[in-house]
Amino acid sequence: MAKVLELEFKTETGKPAKLTINDPVEPIDTAAVKAAMNNLIATNVFGSSNGAFVGVEGARVVERNVTDYEVM
Repeated sequence: MAKVLELEFKTETGKPAKLTINDPVEPIDTAAVKAAMNNLIATNVFGSSNGAFVGVEGARVVERNVTDYEVM
């Protein structure tokens, strides 16, 4: 079971952009996540093909289950 924390940002062109963090520590501290996202925006560390991050859209944990089958 793989989990990622998706950080969703608004870019300067108004389009969304995401950063993902593998294996997040749970429970998620929403205040710390928001502060970190605002810090990423302020320092302009990351950007996307749609421009710089200008706003926080949200965050979510995505869980994916994969079942492998041997078919030999």
